[in-house]
Amino acid sequence: MELDFPNLRHLRAFMEVSDAGGISAASHRVHLSQPAVTQAIAGLEARFGVKLLDRRPEGMFPTPEGEVLLLRVRRMFGILAQGAGRALRLAGRRDGKPVADFHARATAAQLRALVAIGEAGSFSLAARNLAISQPSIHRAGRDLERLSGLKLFLPGRRGIELTPQAEAFSRAVKLAGAELAQGLDELTRLRGQDATRIRVGSMPLSRTEILPGACDALLREAAGVQIRLVDAPYSELLRELRHGDLDVLIGALRDPLPAEDVVQERLFDDSLAVVVRPDHPLAGRAGLSLADTLAYPWIAPPKETPAGAYLFRALGIGRLEKTPVRVVTSSMVLVRGMLSRGDYLTILSPRQAAVEIAQGLMVPLDLPLPGSERPIGITTRADWMPTPTQARFLEHVRAAV
Repeated sequence: MELDFPNLRHLRAFMEVSDAGGISAASHRVHLSQPAVTQAIAGLEARFGVKLLDRRPEGMFPTPEGEVLLLRVRRMFGILAQGAGRALRLAGRRDGKPVADFHARATAAQLRALVAIGEAGSFSLAARNLAISQPSIHRAGRDLERLSGLKLFLPGRRGIELTPQAEAFSRAVKLAGAELAQGLDELTRLRGQDATRIRVGSMPLSRTEILPGACDALLREAAGVQIRLVDAPYSELLRELRHGDLDVLIGALRDPLPAEDVVQERLFDDSLAVVVRPDHPLAGRAGLSLADTLAYPWIAPPKETPAGAYLFRALGIGRLEKTPVRVVTSSMVLVRGMLSRGDYLTILSPRQAAVEIAQGLMVPLDLPLPGSERPIGITTRADWMPTPTQARFLEHVRAAV
């Protein structure tokens, strides 16, 4: 995710003016002169293309657009404060003494540098990714270390690594950036130019029925919206969700809950089936058991997936002298290609293969799979507050099932 922070002191000045009802009191809180605060507000209004504050006889108050941004800015600084507190607790007394409220005093350049270094694993690559010089990113990183009193960087086997306290604060920075980005999307929507970005982690079942219908329905309502769909192993999708790179995951839910900071919404329960090509020797036979399949090569989902875990348990692969699994993959394209070429079997949701089954390319076997039911639904961060357009997308997801 690209972090596009404006000047954080300007955002804080906007928040303080809104709270204080005027520039004079706010200028003392942010340690800026009154003309500087006035200029900061004007700069934000020019950047965002909306009027943020109304001047009245009784003071200065947020406009409707200002109220929308103010809520996101408050949440943004709250996330940074929580991340800073977590980082300081992880460091204990081992590191230096931080400047008070260092999270609110850090610059946008320092925050971008921290995240970029953590993602790139080196100062040079991070500088290249941000299109700045290497001395500049070194300076930004070290300045943040002095400001926070935290040791942020360590030499690792593959380059530079973030310390645990740096990881905690870096995650908060990314979440804060995602929060602000939502606010900016809301402002464009209020201007009648909805360009909301929705980032979705898509698991296999959701790609065939749920997401095509939900995406199409939303784009018919708001043609300027951009939906980014990410396919990856669940562990990667979960990490991206928890770090603010994704907004929502759609697919199989996990039990127990995979992390304390996410919530799951069940939409329906789905069962698995063993499928083959139409002319497979087992196709059309009644009363099959898993033992009947062991003479044929299996294409198995990764064991980390619900379908893969079920297959591993049901077949008792760990107890077999010779495993029937010949290919391990989550790729539907590869599964389809393999099934068309030989007497392979695989396990998946009939919903996931609905198109192939309807076209006669795959057939489910008459083989009961007791206990294969798994809940399908929506996973989001526990404290995530969707924009109106993101909320509308979730309504379409629910309707698509």
